[in-house]
Amino acid sequence: MFATIKQIFNPKNRDIQKRILFTLACLFVFILGKAIIVPGIDEYSLGVSQLGFLELINVMGGGALGQFSIFALGVMPYITASIIIQILAMDIIPYLSELKKQGGTGRNQLNKITRITGIALAFLQGYIYSFAFLGDAGTGILNIDYLKFALVLTAGTSLLLWIGDQITAKGIGNGISLIIMAGIISSMPTMFATAFKELTSDNTFTGFLLFILYVVVYIAIILGVVYVEGAERRINVQYANKSNNTFGGKQNYIPFKLNSSGVMPVIFASALISIPSFIASFIKKEAFTNFVNQYLAMDSPVGFSLYIILIFVFAYFYTFMQIKPSEMSENLNKNGGYIPGIRPGKETANYISDVIGKITIVGALFLAILAGLPVIFGLFSGLSSSVTIGGTGLLIVVGVALETYKQLESQIQSRSYRKGRR
Repeated sequence: MFATIKQIFNPKNRDIQKRILFTLACLFVFILGKAIIVPGIDEYSLGVSQLGFLELINVMGGGALGQFSIFALGVMPYITASIIIQILAMDIIPYLSELKKQGGTGRNQLNKITRITGIALAFLQGYIYSFAFLGDAGTGILNIDYLKFALVLTAGTSLLLWIGDQITAKGIGNGISLIIMAGIISSMPTMFATAFKELTSDNTFTGFLLFILYVVVYIAIILGVVYVEGAERRINVQYANKSNNTFGGKQNYIPFKLNSSGVMPVIFASALISIPSFIASFIKKEAFTNFVNQYLAMDSPVGFSLYIILIFVFAYFYTFMQIKPSEMSENLNKNGGYIPGIRPGKETANYISDVIGKITIVGALFLAILAGLPVIFGLFSGLSSSVTIGGTGLLIVVGVALETYKQLESQIQSRSYRKGRR
């Protein structure tokens, strides 16, 4: 790690330094925009003073929703659209399924469809949140103010998607993931200050011990994410035209990460579990709102159980969407490779599928435990939802940071390899 950091500051890697500075500049624009209130809004007279079940969306956006910022929606509409399109592309809509099979061209078209869907969802959510936050503006739901604020919020989300694209193309890491990470990081000082205030409000020694335990839980999450991201299962592979003694007896293998889906299951589960609260903010029915708070909020027993189940579901869904055993088996066969003791073709595909399924169970279990620790701690300590839900944010931050670091390390190693061959 220290060697990689040293190489980053090497004068010969100025292009990488420029990429890092460009990424930081883009994220600064996001942080700056997050503090800009939607024009025409009096932040002291907003219709919603306590977010309650909307706290999850607020945390994911770094507090932008709580102050009705121009980036109040963040990139969550795009994440929701991604879930919808990926599900529909699983042989539900033939056109999307065909695009999925067309390689790079099809993926680009799917990405365009996802973005258009995301912007449409952003307008819908912006309109609903405007209606929820502003209350009755006097002329019904077609009031021009609602439409104006919805357009501003949609423009904010569109700008963030563009910034994310620029980071991906000209910066370091995945732009959308880094925007989510930056928003969460910006809200963490407030989260820890709130935790300290709530746990030590009675000035007792027990309160201070609870805060220390709270910090230990977060350190455990960091260490756990690092472990899960680095753990892998290796399947030995042999090739018909090579022997094990070739190249000094180096063994060929296919590595499968314990958690191949990264933190995406947590992001997807968080987005999906926020849908009931999204609906509740629109219909404004006290009975339904209480139902969401009592049974579907993440800090409720039922909502927490649903959250954990969704993490398992999306871990399987996202893993098998990325890793296709049949394609891996076909590629192995084309290159003259095989797994010792397993027949090529369908048996190889079944074997790979079985291995991925087993390690995904373990990886999803680790992910669920890490995501659930802060919520469980909050249920027993009585912390507010803004603090307990922040644990999910930390999990996302560490996962995205590790993925970004690995990409940066890969670029540096690739440059060193190319220079060595000249």
